[in-house]
Amino acid sequence: MAVFEVRQGTSPVILGFPHTGTDVPPVIWDRLNDNGRLLADTDWHIHELYDGLLADATTVRATFHRYVIDANRDPQGASLYPGQNTTGLIPETDFDGKSIWKPGAAPTGADTRERLRDFHAPYHAALAAEIERVKSIHGIAVLYDCHSIRSHIPFLFEGTLPDFNIGTDMGQTCAPEIEQAALDVTTAASGYTGILNGRFKGGWTTRFYGRPETGVHAIQMELAQSTHLAAEALPFAYHPGKAEQLRVHLKDILTRIERIALGLASQKNNNR
Repeated sequence: MAVFEVRQGTSPVILGFPHTGTDVPPVIWDRLNDNGRLLADTDWHIHELYDGLLADATTVRATFHRYVIDANRDPQGASLYPGQNTTGLIPETDFDGKSIWKPGAAPTGADTRERLRDFHAPYHAALAAEIERVKSIHGIAVLYDCHSIRSHIPFLFEGTLPDFNIGTDMGQTCAPEIEQAALDVTTAASGYTGILNGRFKGGWTTRFYGRPETGVHAIQMELAQSTHLAAEALPFAYHPGKAEQLRVHLKDILTRIERIALGLASQKNNNR
């Protein structure tokens, strides 16, 4: 199977989708238990939610499920949030801390090496190639990494997650203007809540690629699934009404980021 999908555009903005895929090879599917086969930790419908919001944006989407291997985790296995509950490169549990593998079928070190080679590395090679292509056009590229998660997950965080969760690793992964644009829109969005660098500060993808000094900026948006799903439970159905209200604000964010990126590119060219 193709492990990623790319749609090329000429905007300086690239949308990354590491967690919307639901493909699981049969040999791996056979090792998942009934709970794992629910694939409950998918970023449900996120690629559909963002579709068409920025007409000329490039998109890079992993088609494999995060239970195969998590495309947003450090390939060396380092934790994103040391000391806090989280899931790893190949998750042992779901987001509720419940096992997803049959007894004796948990992935081994050999499995990890194979899946890094066959899934994680090809996805990131495609993403890196698109970042370089877009940067060659504009002298700048902005990776906007698209995510969602249930708003109530006691295993991972207390209380209710805000609707918009912006992650920039405490301002390190993008220019302040880009971070501020996302914050301005989410703060002004009536009926929604938001936070900057709260529980989610940007995953490995954002932290790895976000190097503003090189012209590559990265920002993560983690959406509470209550903002666009009928319910945060099976069958995790898309709610068109909720989604259309949310898409107005997401479009505003992306449009502002694109405008800022083009402005930064113009400044860079003028200073040569």
